[in-house]
Amino acid sequence: MPKLTSGFLRQFLLPVAAAVTLIAGIVVVPLSWSTHEIDQIAEARQRQIFTAVLDQNITGISKDQEASTVWDDAVVAVRRPHPDLVWFDNNLGVWFNRYYGHDDVIVLNPDNEPIYVMREGKRAALADFEALRARALPLIAKVRAGARRGLRSASGPIAPPAGASDITIVDGRPSIISVKPIVTETGRYPQVAGREFLHISVRHLDGGFLRELAGQYGFSGARFAWTLDGADGLSNAPLRTRRGETIGYVLWEPFSPGTRVMARLTPGLTAALAFIGIIVALLLVRIRRTLVALRASEAHAQHLAFHDTLTGLANRALFQDRLDHALAAVRRGGPAVALFYLDLDRFKAVNDTLGHAAGDQLIRQVAGRLKAATRESDTVVRLGGDEFAIILSGGVSEALAEMLCLRLVETIGEPFDLDGTRVNVGVSIGVAIAPAHAVDRIELSRKADIALYEAKALGRGRHVLFTNAMDATLQRRREIENDLRVAIAAGDQFDLYYQPVHDARTRAATGVEALIRWRHPVYGLMSPATFIPIAEDSGMIELIGDWVLREACSAARNWSLDTLCINVSAVQLRNPDLAKRVLATIAASGMDPRRIELEITETSFVENAAACERNIALLRAQGVRIALDDFGTGYSSFNHLRDFAVDRIKVDRSFVAGIDRREGGSAIIRAIVGLAAARGIAVTAEGVETEAQAEWLTAVGCGSLQGYLLSLPAPRPTIDRQFGLKLLGVLAE
Repeated sequence: MPKLTSGFLRQFLLPVAAAVTLIAGIVVVPLSWSTHEIDQIAEARQRQIFTAVLDQNITGISKDQEASTVWDDAVVAVRRPHPDLVWFDNNLGVWFNRYYGHDDVIVLNPDNEPIYVMREGKRAALADFEALRARALPLIAKVRAGARRGLRSASGPIAPPAGASDITIVDGRPSIISVKPIVTETGRYPQVAGREFLHISVRHLDGGFLRELAGQYGFSGARFAWTLDGADGLSNAPLRTRRGETIGYVLWEPFSPGTRVMARLTPGLTAALAFIGIIVALLLVRIRRTLVALRASEAHAQHLAFHDTLTGLANRALFQDRLDHALAAVRRGGPAVALFYLDLDRFKAVNDTLGHAAGDQLIRQVAGRLKAATRESDTVVRLGGDEFAIILSGGVSEALAEMLCLRLVETIGEPFDLDGTRVNVGVSIGVAIAPAHAVDRIELSRKADIALYEAKALGRGRHVLFTNAMDATLQRRREIENDLRVAIAAGDQFDLYYQPVHDARTRAATGVEALIRWRHPVYGLMSPATFIPIAEDSGMIELIGDWVLREACSAARNWSLDTLCINVSAVQLRNPDLAKRVLATIAASGMDPRRIELEITETSFVENAAACERNIALLRAQGVRIALDDFGTGYSSFNHLRDFAVDRIKVDRSFVAGIDRREGGSAIIRAIVGLAAARGIAVTAEGVETEAQAEWLTAVGCGSLQGYLLSLPAPRPTIDRQFGLKLLGVLAE
């Protein structure tokens, strides 16, 4: 028996045990090695992604600064003896926090003393700069030395002096600090090399940067630590300065796909050694799937870094990279490249009326149409909001660019279906072509942006190819904008003229419309059509509107007229406090609110419907009347008239002028008057210049007339003499 047992052990059990042990070893050892290698690859990839994202943030801050530091207006602003801090907030300080997420901004004079400080999105005391002076001085010295040596941030004679950036500690927090000189973009404002004003931006790395790592790139539990104590089991990456000094570490929970798979498979492997062949096969399949998932995860992270999350289009980072490469080829003699800047028309109205979800859905549909209208070789980009760009390469002519513009305007002009609601928007397009207009990304982008601005100024659904004359137009516009600020501050360059409104039957004056005039010290009397749009775009229209209302109420308070008509712009309508401001001004003047009639254009009413309805309800409740100006020239929809809570409509002068020239003008006016009468709304006809027009308008039912036939606009003294009876009567009593 012992011999049998010994033989059994020697011939069967030991060989089988050895075979099983060998097979198990063959399975377990490679599996353990694979698990370790997969985890190592995943961790290495995460470190690479971390380095790329950190570098992108450092470069991004510098690029962000160039938007405002290479700018003539900034050079002028910082050189003023008494800085306009509100301007600094809106262009160099708080704006960087709100738009780019920069935490701190400091502007230094040539002596390295602060003239403006913004901390955590709020203007701060100049003394707050001392907290980071020591950290910033090496970079400041580097920038000034580079400027004196003529170092530039890119090749070419128009490139600005180079900046400097580094990772350091600010307020006990790891931060990126970037220093940029504030320089002229046109060369109009000479500067002494090394004596420029400097713009310093700071972004902390222990706040939004870590949230970005966790949210967009899957760095679970990302946090900052000064040392690696207690960091066992965590992945880490050092934060180093330019000199190689380590200031701390970013820690995160490592993505370990191999370990996770091994943990799932170990119980099954232990229980099923008899089926080792099947298990090995399954294991190999599982490992392959894991590697595929890892590669897919890496590709997804790479995609997120260079694509817009809402639309899947290229984002600004990829846009800049591809445009730089395309222009580099152009500089080497390659084919022409066209840059298209696109901006949706009426997008804000859709967003305000249907909500942000509908706005996002619209943006996605627009992106799909843009992709469908372009070639695979073209780059379609979402720059942000409702702004898009297209890079057209491979040889581009003006004719080809024109054809694409027409196709884009047509395809975006088709109705969109947003969960059963049909909406219509349009698109405005500006185009610049390299090398004809520029071979530098910043310059080509600037000129495409100028062309886009011209397109939007011409109306909706327009496209414009850049011309050199547009640069002069933009410069002229900037000059007018600056002069307008001076005029508002001076307060003595604006005048109000008043054009009477007459009863159609008696021809007696029943009211006046206040019309603003600007006596420019250089150009003389300037038309409102020139400076009012600039005032609206620059945010000055509300100051001008307040002045007009205040001056007009003061003048008309004692006139023997029933109505004072005052125009209100679309920008004012978007302000939810418009009604409160108007009523406060009227009350301060002592004017009866029932004598005030505010004129609003039909287009601005429709596009700002939500804000309009609230403001108009408050105004009408206090007796202020509302008139729709230029009726029929905007949306031209009689359906809107049924929904508008207005007291009067003013027939546009283009229809009045058409009475004597074509039948359509008369038919349109008759329809407007009939619909207004049915709604109980008064009608005024503008631009009456002939007796025949006046008689016809009176016959069809227009209650009031206004135009050169009856009265010309006149200054206050003239109106005082004609209609100051009420004041005279008060004095007589």
